[in-house]
This record gives sequence, C-alpha cells and structure tokens, in this order.
Amino acid sequence: MRTRSLRFRLTVWYALVLTAGLSLFGSLVWLSLRHQLIGDADRDIEGRASRFESYFRAESAEGLGPGLRDELVEFCQALPPDSYIDLRGGNGFTFHYPAAAVATAKFRVLQRRFTVEGNVFDLEVGAPITSVRRTLELLWILLWSLLPVVIAIACVGGFWLSGRALKPVRDVTASALSISIENLSERLPVPPTGDDLAQLAVVLNSMLARLEAAVKTLSQFAADASHELRTPLAVIRTTAELALRRARSPEAYRESLQTVSDEAERMTQLVEDLLVLARGQDGATAMPRTSVDVRDVLREVCAEMSGIAEARGISIKELFHPAVIKGNRPALHRLFLVLLDNALKFSHPSSDVILAVDRHPGYVSVTVEDFGCGIRAVDLPHIFKRFYRADQARSGSGHGLGLSFAESIARAHDAEIEVQSVEGSGSRFRVVFPAGDPADANPSANLQLPSVSWLGR
Repeated sequence: MRTRSLRFRLTVWYALVLTAGLSLFGSLVWLSLRHQLIGDADRDIEGRASRFESYFRAESAEGLGPGLRDELVEFCQALPPDSYIDLRGGNGFTFHYPAAAVATAKFRVLQRRFTVEGNVFDLEVGAPITSVRRTLELLWILLWSLLPVVIAIACVGGFWLSGRALKPVRDVTASALSISIENLSERLPVPPTGDDLAQLAVVLNSMLARLEAAVKTLSQFAADASHELRTPLAVIRTTAELALRRARSPEAYRESLQTVSDEAERMTQLVEDLLVLARGQDGATAMPRTSVDVRDVLREVCAEMSGIAEARGISIKELFHPAVIKGNRPALHRLFLVLLDNALKFSHPSSDVILAVDRHPGYVSVTVEDFGCGIRAVDLPHIFKRFYRADQARSGSGHGLGLSFAESIARAHDAEIEVQSVEGSGSRFRVVFPAGDPADANPSANLQLPSVSWLGR
C-alpha cells in the first residue's frame, strides 16, 4: 500500500471537513431563506384574503347581483398582477378573477370558508411565487457552483499552511537522520514556538543526552575491561615465553605454571564479574527472593572471613537484632562479603570492624563500619563506578568491581546503599532494605527509605 505524507493527509481531512461544513452551511442558508420567503408570501396571501372577505361582507349587504361582481372586479384590479381569487357560495354565487382560468402549479394557494347572512362561501386566493422560486434557484446554483471553488482555494491554502506548520517537523526529522553513534553530541533544533513540537524536540534531546552518556559509559567500560584483561594476558604470555626459552628445573616450571594458573584464575573471575554486571538490569528476574534472616547471612560471611580477620588481628563485633527481609540469599551473601572484605582490607591492624543489623518500622538497615584509612572526599562520589579505584592506600590488588557488585545487588533488592567516610578515620557503609514482614512494616515508611545520618567518631 502506498503511504501518503502527513501533509497530504492533513489537506485531505481539511478538505473533507470543510466540504461537510460548507455543505451544511449552504443547506441551512437555503432552507432558512426558503422558509422566510414562503412565509412572507403566505402572510401576503392571508392579508389579501382577509381584505377581500371584509370587502365582500360590506358590499354583499346590498345583494348578490351583477353590481356586486363589478365592485369585486374593481377591488381585485388593485391586487398585484398574476394573482387570482375564486369565490363560490352555497346559493350558487360564483366569482372568478381573472375570468380566464389560471394554472396553479406555481401559485401559493390559501383556502378559507366564511358565512355571510346564512350563506356559506368558499374562498380560494392564489399568488404567484415565481420570484421566490427564481431567487431560491439562483441561490442554489451560486452555492453549489461556488462551493468547489472555495474548497479548492481552501485546499491550496491548507496545503501551504500545513507545509509551513510541518516545516519544523521536517527539520527535526532531517537532523535526527543525520545523528549517528559517531556524532551523538549533536542535538535537534528546538522550535521557538513553545508548543508540543518544541516539547517533543526537548524530550528527544534529553533522550539523546542519555544515549550519549550510555554510549560513553559502554565505551569506557569496554576500554577498562580491555585494560584489565590485558595485564593478566601479558603476564601469562611473558611467563610462558620465559619458560620456553631454555630448559629449566621442575621447580621453575612449576612456579611458572602456578603464575599462569593464578593469572588465569584472576582473569576468569574478572570475566565472570563482567558478565554478572552486564546482566545487572535483569537482576530482579535472575534473583528469586524468599524470606531471609539477615543475621544468618552475616554470620556465614563472618565465618568465611574470620581467617583474614584473625591474620590481621582485627576483631569483628556483631550487633545484631532480629530482622527478616525478602531477598536472594546467595546474592545477599556476596553483597555483605564485598562490604566486609573491604572493611577488613582497609582497616588498621588490631582494630575493630562493626557489623550491625537494626530493624525499624518498615525497613531494615545493615551497617559495616571500619576504623581504617577512610576514603578521600574527592573519591566518595565515584567509588561505586566500575573499575574505579581510589588512591593507592585503598586500591589494593582488586580490579574495582566489588562495590559495583554491591550496588547492583542492593538495587535488585529495592535497597539503598550509602557510604560516609572521614579520611584517616574509617568508613561506614549502610544498606537499607524494605522490611520483609508486612505485619511489621509501616506503609508510610515503605514509600521512602530514610537517609543515613553520619555519627562522627
């Protein structure tokens, strides 16, 4: 099917609506004028009949002889031409004016009956409506002959006006067609009209800005991933080349293979992390939720990390209150493992790490607090970005994906994760979950999770 342009369709619809409107208007004008002209003719005939009846009553008092007919003829001669009067009485009296018969096809006729001195008379008065018919016919011809001309002129004007009105649309379309992934920084022209089209252009520009940011993020993500993968691949290749240059002892080969294995494991973990993050938007469907006691998950994490804590002389203090949430247990385990691992990694030896679980009306909060090197203020807004690592004091040997994981898991659980830190004094991470038990939840509290207030040390 051949498609028509919006301009053509607007013009067609404009022509149809205009034709219907003008046709209705012309018909109403014609009918109104016809009603008015016919009404005037009827009132004129009614007046003639009344005057003739009054005159006949007055003259018939002297008898119905030939003199009466002469008087009636003289009266009728004063009437407009082409009209006629026919009078018939029960006593055999008749009167016709004019004497010759007239055709009544184009006459407007009024018939009435009256009584004079006991005699019943039937009066018929007719008046020509030729002028009325001619006027109506002329109006009809004018209306239906001028209607196509008016519609044609209006269609040409409408086609031109629609072109003018749709010019901003064509400009926006042409600009949109010229934008590709190579020039996402360009924007659509916004008409200075302030109408719906201008609002649409603003919305599209906002969408382009988000797309540009997303493409930049993806490009940066790909570049960072390539950079992170390049290092273990280079180590594997260098180690293998050195091992193949000359014969070595079994211990040397074993050491080289161990290096290759460690780097391969690190690269595998990085690839798995990247895949999980790439599927982060589907986390809600990939993480079936059940009722989970947060304390049990945290105890498992503490048991898993107890060896690292003991090796560094760090004491893990547990301040747990009963708390149940709707969540995915393995995902929550990894979330808390990331936070506790960070706390242990960046705490000063022989210091404390505090794990706290608090239940409030409508929400549950989990806090992980350390007393280590802290995070610089310039780094705080970026620590949840992928591959972002702060200064060397906190960078360690990781690849900067742990906190991105933590935020992704929290978001999949409709939770908020926040951090507050004082450089040199430690950091405090807090995750706020909606309460899992509806009976304990406060509906008003569920609408908005509370903000975290920092308690200074």
